[in-house]
Amino acid sequence: MRNLAIIPARGGSKRIPRKNIKEFLGKPIIGYPIEEAINSKIFDEIMVSTDDFEIAKIAEVFGASVPFMRSGTNANDFATTVDVLLEVINKYEKQGQKFDNICCIYPTSPFVSSKLLQMAFDKLIAHQFDSVFPVLPFSFPIQRAVKIAEDRVKMIHPEHLNTRSQDLEPAYHDSGQFYWMKAEVLKSMKKVWTDNTGTIVLKEMQAHDIDTIDDWEIAEFKFAMNQKLQNTKPSINKIEAIKLSKN
Repeated sequence: MRNLAIIPARGGSKRIPRKNIKEFLGKPIIGYPIEEAINSKIFDEIMVSTDDFEIAKIAEVFGASVPFMRSGTNANDFATTVDVLLEVINKYEKQGQKFDNICCIYPTSPFVSSKLLQMAFDKLIAHQFDSVFPVLPFSFPIQRAVKIAEDRVKMIHPEHLNTRSQDLEPAYHDSGQFYWMKAEVLKSMKKVWTDNTGTIVLKEMQAHDIDTIDDWEIAEFKFAMNQKLQNTKPSINKIEAIKLSKN
């Protein structure tokens, strides 16, 4: 059984410029998921799909491979994650390499850990799922959500106006960290998850989606708190290697 980690990291990012290699608490954010993927020891190959040579160079410093650059077709704003994953799989197969399982790990997910990657992989295999990905519970019942129409507040589900919170079904959302997938299912279904998909439920401090600068600052705060509790530090040797590579 062969496992491939694909980290999709294109160069163009609009809301946070150079987001995929922006320094996150002292080192490029892409370094975190690469290191955790390596530490998990469950991948035959860990590759970064990018159209950007600086990203490629930094990815290699942290231990990932960049065996080929991403095509221009899949480097624009309209390319989907599935488009990128299928391109990578096809290119490997043309080189004679085939993988049974694929793990798409997002480059701006510093909260990914080798333990979570292993847990999700074990669940994928043990339960014969098509895919597995981590989710977070919504902090407030979505059945009590409101909307604003003509300056007035209205419930989206007015039937739950007087329903107790504890009586409402819990709801979850994608944590935006990674997806484990069976390669053949991905190729045939062209989806990152299907009706036969499992999940791992995370705690609030185990993830934070980063779309804006505010998100970035909150994520750094949460990550620093976790690091303080674990009493660990970033790998300084690789930070120095990055600096030397720019000279």
